[in-house]
This record gives sequence, C-alpha cells and structure tokens, in this order.
Amino acid sequence: MPTTATGETRSRGVTGTVYLVGAGPGDPDLITVRGRRLVESAQVIVHDRLGTAALLAVAPPSCLLIDAGKAPGRHGMSQDETTAVLIELARTGRDVVRLKGGDPFVFGRGGEEAAALAEAGVPCVVVPGVSSAVAVPGSAGIPVTHRGLARTVTVASGHDDPRAPAAQERWRALAAVPGTLVLLMAMGNLDGIAGALIAGGRSADEPAAAIHAGTTADERTVVATLATLAARCRQEGVGNPAVVVVGPVVALRTALAAQSPIGRCSVTVTRT
Repeated sequence: MPTTATGETRSRGVTGTVYLVGAGPGDPDLITVRGRRLVESAQVIVHDRLGTAALLAVAPPSCLLIDAGKAPGRHGMSQDETTAVLIELARTGRDVVRLKGGDPFVFGRGGEEAAALAEAGVPCVVVPGVSSAVAVPGSAGIPVTHRGLARTVTVASGHDDPRAPAAQERWRALAAVPGTLVLLMAMGNLDGIAGALIAGGRSADEPAAAIHAGTTADERTVVATLATLAARCRQEGVGNPAVVVVGPVVALRTALAAQSPIGRCSVTVTRT
C-alpha cells in the first residue's frame, strides 16, 4: 500500500502530493531543514540539473530519480513533459519531490507547475528555497542592498535575446530603475544585455560582477565594469552557471570578501 512522505500508510486510489522543493543555490547545506527531510524520505524525486546533484546522494536507495534538467541546447524533458510526469506519478498514490535549484518560484517555473497540478486536482505543497539571486552575491561578498548605495534590488532573467525589440524595450526600462540589478541566466547574452543597459542610461563604468558556481567549492568571481564584464569573463573562462550583479554594491566586495574566513585563508601546497 502506498505511503506518504512522512511514512503514513495511504489507501490505494488516493492521489499523492507533489512537493515543490527549493534546493538552494548550490551548496547542499543551504537547503532548508524541511526540504532535506523530504529528500531523505522521498519515494520519487524529479530533479533539475543545477543545484541538486549533491542532494540526490541523501535520497533513499529505493528512491526513483528522474532527470528533468535543462541545459543550453539540451532538455531532459520539455516543461509539458515534466508536468505530465508529476501528475502521472502522483496519481499512482506516490508522493513526489520536485527538486528545483534555488527557489521554485524564482525563474524556476514553479508557478507553472503549481498551477498545472492544481488544475489536475493533484495536491501541491511549496517548500521555499534560498534563491541564488541573493545567496550567490552574498557568498561572494556582495550585498545586494546597502544603505546609501542601493535601497532597491531588481532580479531579471537574461535568457531572452536582447536584440529582440521587446527585449530592448525591457532592458531600457530596467536601466532606469535605481539600485542593484541581479541577472540570472545571462551569460550567453551578456554582451547584448550590457549594451542595452548602457543605451538605456546605465553608466558604462558602473561596477559589475559575474559569480560562477556560487556557494560551491568551484565558486569564481570576476569583477569589472558593465562595459567590460563580458570580455573579462571570456578572458577568465567564466561561464554558466553564473549570477551577474550590476551596481555600486559590487565595489564593496573587496572589503567584505577580505573579512570572510575564506578571504583570510592562505593555502600552501606541499609536494616532493
């Protein structure tokens, strides 16, 4: 007889629950306590590509793992296929953990999945996660807000081609918003986005940073200006996954990073 995520027995014919769980920004220790407990007791996990791999190791050996991850030029499943799988699995009476990087509702299509599940009559519980939009800059020593420098923060997707007329209009509007601009999924279009922001009124000399694999052991940060960031990233070999930050708060990074335990750490490699 099927069981719930908490181990309780469930009668056959009863629809299972889908848990939309935010895995956090990459470091597996940054998932919420409730999220980790659900992964540790999961019957089925349908997972994304980014920010989930290390957490799959704590799932039960009997857990069914389904890869729904998307990468540039490669989709494990389309969004419609992913939603259909969630509904189908839940209707077998099993509880399903839908493990998504960051927070499910921050450019994670969690809202689309929750709406489709509700329409299908499948119970859905949202377990929020730590969004990379805030956690990754913080890990790199960049506060997204700071009194006197940035009283607002805007999070935007950089996935769409900035050369499209509608996208150009959007970037011009974003350029006029004061404060910090955080861009997710922007590395492939960074040249065009920077040009559109500058054309919209942002200073070409405004501090900007790209943080690759933030909160993980592979974290790397490139700091430049808005005009030069894309070229610097190519020189340094920094690409996806990365979070881009534009604004005066980027200039705080040197002082803040130096105060962190990692910033104060010296590494000595000994060999024969």
